Amino acid sequence: MPRPAPPVNPPPECLRCGACCRSPATAFVRVTGDDWSRLGVDAPRLAHFLGNRAFMRMKAGSCAALEIRAAPDGGAEFFCTVYDRRPQVCRDLARGSPACEGERARPAPAE
Repeated sequence: MPRPAPPVNPPPECLRCGACCRSPATAFVRVTGDDWSRLGVDAPRLAHFLGNRAFMRMKAGSCAALEIRAAPDGGAEFFCTVYDRRPQVCRDLARGSPACEGERARPAPAE
């Protein structure tokens, strides 16, 4: 059986990308009741309500839980500071999936 061809434009390692954690929208990452509970004491700092729905807070176009660090090669690395407690929508996004490709195709927000 022939092996599938590798993607033409394979996604970078998630730590080198961060596209899914960045958006100019204030209602970007939906936070459910279970997500709020999982965020625990950090929930009020990292999430907020818009009407009766909760979303992760965005700061300068990035999720409030995202930490951008300098990489040894001079590039950037993107770390979720609540990775083990992140919202379900973040858990469901698979690297290289069509949804990931959509995030990567979206222009990065202005800094």
